Amino acid sequence: MSPTPSPALVLASTSRYRRALLEQLGLSFRTDSPEVDETPRPNEPPQVLVMRLAEAKARAVAERHPDALIIGSDQVACLDGDILGKPGTRDRAIAQLERASGRSVLFQTGLCLLDARSGRAQTLVEPFRVHFRSLSRARIEGYLDREQPYDCAGSFKSEGLGIALFERLEGEDPNALIGLPLIRLIPLLETSGIFPLGI
Repeated sequence: MSPTPSPALVLASTSRYRRALLEQLGLSFRTDSPEVDETPRPNEPPQVLVMRLAEAKARAVAERHPDALIIGSDQVACLDGDILGKPGTRDRAIAQLERASGRSVLFQTGLCLLDARSGRAQTLVEPFRVHFRSLSRARIEGYLDREQPYDCAGSFKSEGLGIALFERLEGEDPNALIGLPLIRLIPLLETSGIFPLGI
């Protein structure tokens, strides 16, 4: 009897950062845009928000890929209980980094692996804390001029020059900071029949 073929894998995201992370596992996958309203609900805690949105993104894409495994992810950065979104502009990025200077920012990344065939979802939230150095306005502006991280929550790219902004990092999965916690994803994939190491 031949083994059951592995289901197709779909990343419910158009983020180039998440795509690059998933490519590290050497798996064949497609991407699809989830079209989900990401507005937080009133008084919704950040960890609840990211887990809800990660699953919502996966379920939205599953409608177009009913035989696939769907990976959904969502992330927020929090400082003093406030959610720091993607800055979008240089002025907002300056404001975010000035506020984060000498302080710590908690990133919460929601992850969902949805089996569209059964509707079964495995979900989790991976925290990761970034401790910032004390940053002068000149250093902040110099960094932004070089990397322009305006589509990144927290206004930095940790996989690039953004690492120079940090005093230390605290967490179990450094990939979570970029938006897709691969260390936590791998066992979810394995329980669903996809083995990055081929075993």
